[in-house]
Amino acid sequence: MNLTIWFLATRPWSFTMTAISVGVGGALAALDGAFDPGLFLVTLVGAVAVHAATNLINDYFDYKSGVDRPGAPTTLYRPHPLVQGLISPRGVLSVSLGLYAIAALVGLYLVSVVGLGLLWFILVGAIASFFYTAGPIKYKYIALGELSVFLMWGPLMVGGTYFVQRSSLSPEAILISLPFGLLVALVLLANNLRDIDYDGSVGIKTLGTLLGQRKTLHLYQGLILLAYGAVIALIALKILSPWGLVVFFSAPVAFRLIRTMQHQIPNDADARTAQLDTLFGIWLILGLVLHKFFPL
Repeated sequence: MNLTIWFLATRPWSFTMTAISVGVGGALAALDGAFDPGLFLVTLVGAVAVHAATNLINDYFDYKSGVDRPGAPTTLYRPHPLVQGLISPRGVLSVSLGLYAIAALVGLYLVSVVGLGLLWFILVGAIASFFYTAGPIKYKYIALGELSVFLMWGPLMVGGTYFVQRSSLSPEAILISLPFGLLVALVLLANNLRDIDYDGSVGIKTLGTLLGQRKTLHLYQGLILLAYGAVIALIALKILSPWGLVVFFSAPVAFRLIRTMQHQIPNDADARTAQLDTLFGIWLILGLVLHKFFPL
């Protein structure tokens, strides 16, 4: 078994989004007076395991349904060992199920420590992860992918991490998770915007194929602005500290991305959007940490 190939198959560059969501949840819990580094690391391991399993099972079902095949856009812009014949479908299924098993063990441990309330986060996350491209739901193919990603990397992951630390749920934590969740959803929207023609040709319904390129582009640009506007609103409502304004250090990247997409959808539109997510998320966590030590 070539571990490098398997590692690439999990799309490790996407794990930064999970690390940031968990980081935001942990930072918010610390602000509210509770932070256990051990539980935080265990949560991060479980979340990354689910993310890796999701990526693999997504590739497996996309491949089996004929969506991912030689010449498909996704094979041109990232390594796709399954389509390239470097790993087998059966192997991908087995490894993904193994990762789900690891995540399940982590989840059971956390439930034993925190309580049964956490089980709801785990069950919703598991269902959303597996049925992204698996039957009978396959909600990625009916234009619900962005909504799911927004909820998973926003309220579900941030709120779940917070719950692990505090054994309770904070409405403020859920609200603060929304801007970052929006930007993570935009990674998928950028991907679907780039692949409109191909997705339409294979019968996939995405926001891109339903709205068309022009409206999808306007939605993409508008949601970027909404993410930053939400930060201002959260500060104005005293839900987020004024330190939250540090996220605007990522704004030049956002506006550059908006201008670029206006002229031409680049092949790496999703990767560029993920870079914006990373910068925004890091600044958001830094703002929360600054408020912990230098409250305003």
